[in-house]
Amino acid sequence: MKTPITVAYGDGIGPEIMEATLHILHEAGAALDIETIVIGESIYKRGLTSGIEPHAWDSLRRTKVFLKAPITTPLGGGYKSLNVTIRKSLGLYAGVRPCVAYFPFVFTRHPDMDLVIIRENEEDLYAGIEHRQTDQVVQCLKLISRPGCEKIVRYAFEYARAHNRRKVTCLTKDNIMKATDGLFHRVFNEIAAEYPDIQHDHYIIDIGAALLADKPERFDVVVSLNLYGDIISDITSQVSGSVGLGGSANIGEHAAMFEAVHGSAPDIAGRGLANPSGLLLSAVMMLIHIGQNEVAERVQNAWLTTIEDGIHTFDIYRDGMSRKQVDTWHFTRAIVDRLGRTPQKLRVASYPDSKLASPASKVVLPARPAPARKALVGVDVFLDWANGSPDELAQVLETANGDGLNLLMITNRGQKVWPNGMPETFCTDHWRCRFMGQGGSPISHQQIIDLLGRVGGSGLDFIKTENLYTFDGEAGFSLGQGQ
Repeated sequence: MKTPITVAYGDGIGPEIMEATLHILHEAGAALDIETIVIGESIYKRGLTSGIEPHAWDSLRRTKVFLKAPITTPLGGGYKSLNVTIRKSLGLYAGVRPCVAYFPFVFTRHPDMDLVIIRENEEDLYAGIEHRQTDQVVQCLKLISRPGCEKIVRYAFEYARAHNRRKVTCLTKDNIMKATDGLFHRVFNEIAAEYPDIQHDHYIIDIGAALLADKPERFDVVVSLNLYGDIISDITSQVSGSVGLGGSANIGEHAAMFEAVHGSAPDIAGRGLANPSGLLLSAVMMLIHIGQNEVAERVQNAWLTTIEDGIHTFDIYRDGMSRKQVDTWHFTRAIVDRLGRTPQKLRVASYPDSKLASPASKVVLPARPAPARKALVGVDVFLDWANGSPDELAQVLETANGDGLNLLMITNRGQKVWPNGMPETFCTDHWRCRFMGQGGSPISHQQIIDLLGRVGGSGLDFIKTENLYTFDGEAGFSLGQGQ
């Protein structure tokens, strides 16, 4: 029986590489019932800032499998990322990006590279919650949840086990972001203990990214937060030989999306230069996902044989190694001509039935424990103020003290500037002013409301507040830098 899938041809080079990919899949015997939707630039230009029409969601919910070509997001503000919208709307929490070297046929300095990036897809700064708060300062909220961490970390270990991978590495920046990245790291350690058959380690993201670029052979499966995962997957794709060869899967409990790592490349659209490999390898991942493993093997081995035979598009063509530079269609034709063949030097693709089960099916979250005892103990009041020094601001704010709440600290862009600030610290017009209950005792919401009335009555413009809580007595907020 044919498997229903939804297909979007996208923008730029999208239609060219999708046509090539579907032609190869058809010739290889893929049993697909294709529904086509239109997304991207043309939809944006109709005034739909999401880039997708409502009826397109019906197809995605019905088929639950989406093969998507790259799209173009118009320049300028007001447009939301369609990729992020689809991932979050359909719960596609796991971004899977294999990065493999095809040396010597595709040049790389790392011929033994073979790793997989597992990227959290739903949270982090990609929540896209941004505000301009003052004339000089904008903010972006970084949101991390325990269930989100548990899902992606558990998926990474299940993926490693299903694909006979030996190690999972976690990358965070929890030496700086101790609450958000710290939660991700803690959850990683907790879950790693449940998989004694798989090695695990952790790096801070900056040195981890450096090692991925310099010594990728040290890594096997890498799991990280959304932003870091996005960055390192492009780094590793390029280091492996070309970002144009990178395929990806976006996996959730109810649906999956498969797309090339690269963008729509409108500068080469329509010129026959596009390399369909990234989308084709994404389609191979799709075939495995829907259980058509034999077809996946046939397609990937034909592609490997084509690469091995030196039939290359311009982006990977290299004198002395490539035999012939071809356009998109002739590259496609070369792959079709090699269906049924296997490479002689590159590793033959093999996907036995044991790989049929998606790791997502084994990601089961534990029952939620009883919630921690939560106590409101203070409030950070953020101000837009450009009328003087930190000490002068403190003098105004101290008039708002009272009713069990007192000014404890003022920071500017996170750096403590009062009390005992440094005169060299540069300040903008954006201030965080921390008021705490006396002796750390709990306070009420009404006390905060009354405090804001006194702050506003002092002529100050408060732009937001953040309540400060403890959870089972442990502070749920960070100190000021230098506090």
